[in-house]
Amino acid sequence: MDTRPVQLRIGGQSYKVVSSADEDELQRLADAVSAKVAELTPRGKAAPAQAVLLAAIALAHELEEERKRRLTVERRARDMLRRVLVRIDDALDTES
Repeated sequence: MDTRPVQLRIGGQSYKVVSSADEDELQRLADAVSAKVAELTPRGKAAPAQAVLLAAIALAHELEEERKRRLTVERRARDMLRRVLVRIDDALDTES
């Protein structure tokens, strides 16, 4: 993999990272972190270093919650599909 330095701006601070990821994707993610930092920082105030950490924790929490929701939806969909398949099997058995 080809790694290269990429300059990212998060919460008003500039960070140089070395990555093989697509630069546009990294910038999109940095923008998401910056938006979260802005949510946690009062308007007109400079974002303290801890704001980036708090933003990372908040985003990790949101990701965890979203994964829980996805797993719940997947489980419900599997259960529903099983019930539908049982009903189809029962209907086919009664036709025989």
